[in-house]
Amino acid sequence: MMTEIELMSDIAIPPGEYLEEVLEDARINQAELARRIGQSPQAINEIVKGEKPITPNIALQLEQILGISAQLWSNLETEFRLILAKKQQSKKIQKEETLVTEVTQKQKTELKISLL
Repeated sequence: MMTEIELMSDIAIPPGEYLEEVLEDARINQAELARRIGQSPQAINEIVKGEKPITPNIALQLEQILGISAQLWSNLETEFRLILAKKQQSKKIQKEETLVTEVTQKQKTELKISLL
């Protein structure tokens, strides 16, 4: 029986970075894209920086303007947000493990003192 190994990068790359490259190749600036899809230039800039997500509606608009499937934009966004969530969860788990270790150490110390 074959075992499937899931490989996933832990580097969170905003899909906006790819969008920025596509815009450069197409010689379209962010302001022009914003105008074409009915978004503010600020919203497009936030997408490029990874601060604002590519929603399904925006993905469909990007598909129409740039010819790159909405599914790809959505997949890039989902992967980016999933990596961010995993990193956040990992930090939370590490914090909880540290707290448990500290409490355990304190309890051991208190137990030793009470046994004296």
